[in-house]
Amino acid sequence: MTNKIKQLQAFDKEHIWHPYTSMTRPLKTYAVKSASGVHITLKDGTRLIDGMSSWWAAIHGYNHPVLNNAAKEQLDKMSHIMFGGLTHDPAVKLSKRLIDITPESLNRIFLCDSGSVSVEVAIKMAFQYWHSLGKPQKNKLITVRSGYHGDTFYAMSVCDPVTGMHHTFKDVLPKHYFADKPGCKFHDTWDDEYIHAMETLIQEHYQSCAAVIIEPVVQGAGGMRFYSPHYLKKLKALCKKYELLLIFDEIATGFGRTGKLFACDHAKVSPDIMCVGKALTGGYLTLAATLATQQVGDVISQGECGVFMHGPTYMGNPLACSIAISNINLLLSYDWESKIHHIESKLTSGLQDCQNFSHVEDVRVLGGIGVVEMKAPVEIETIQQKFVDKGIWIRPFGKLIYTMPPYIIEDDQLDTLTQKITQIVYKEGAQ
Repeated sequence: MTNKIKQLQAFDKEHIWHPYTSMTRPLKTYAVKSASGVHITLKDGTRLIDGMSSWWAAIHGYNHPVLNNAAKEQLDKMSHIMFGGLTHDPAVKLSKRLIDITPESLNRIFLCDSGSVSVEVAIKMAFQYWHSLGKPQKNKLITVRSGYHGDTFYAMSVCDPVTGMHHTFKDVLPKHYFADKPGCKFHDTWDDEYIHAMETLIQEHYQSCAAVIIEPVVQGAGGMRFYSPHYLKKLKALCKKYELLLIFDEIATGFGRTGKLFACDHAKVSPDIMCVGKALTGGYLTLAATLATQQVGDVISQGECGVFMHGPTYMGNPLACSIAISNINLLLSYDWESKIHHIESKLTSGLQDCQNFSHVEDVRVLGGIGVVEMKAPVEIETIQQKFVDKGIWIRPFGKLIYTMPPYIIEDDQLDTLTQKITQIVYKEGAQ
């Protein structure tokens, strides 16, 4: 078995790109045999507690019988069918469910392939909306620094242009307008100064801009920062005043992760367009959705084109839609909110000792997200091995060691997770 594992890893190292890795200096990979519940089992027999939910997605863990059954039942009917001119129960049922649980004004749904694509769709909607109203000059976007919206081209163009991961492409990406990142923490007392930079930018550029796009409450891969929901309330008012569409990117934050079903629920604010993905299928298949208001749908449909100009091959994939329905129903079948608040409490107490370490900049927790921000970047491959040796799966980046465990995690597993993170963070400072 050892030789087979080595052969697998050798081929992988030679031929297969992984996220944000080099082909000539690839990071070490770990061969997985299976995953079940909150555990990942490697081919060498090592068993790891998963602290990442496969990048926000596997909220109910792995190999869940309810979601497995949904996949098996749908496979016997059809795994895929084109969405051009055809429809089916899974797409309709999922769309109804999404309309029921998202902010009230969102009732037009575009089913798409992935989170990045849902952002592309949202941006295209915003541009086509203003073009349909005879204002094609409104073709720029406003956002904030430290944001992240995906790796496709227009999504890259609204990620942080300096500290983000896409500065290599700065000369080929469209140019947009960036306000300072929100300076308020989640629980800070509100001061209008926090929105001043955004307000000034909007006042200067609203006539050439179609929309503001932002990750509500949580800035994910751009820094894992949490900011005050009041910022969203003020932003909504500004967009209304200056005739800008408001796009919320809820791809990472949707489906309970922040303690609310959607992060914008903290502010009780509804956008004009919203993107969801990642946890939509519970980590089983790639699927996303872009939701819009009736006004957005009507204006686009009555414009020069008469149709919305987008149509992915795998749009409305019935297998993914079926799993998504079961995943959402499973989430809503129990007191998920209390569960997330409990995880939040355990993460807060379990990681608090890290705050006392001189090499740690900050420790912050919101809902099912725990973040230890170091003062200096970590060496990913080295620290990754330490986590594996301790029996946990954590994937840091930059200065950030963070966790967002599956909602089904038990207290003893969560305690192990935070204890091991704390131990390794402590040792990082001793080096």
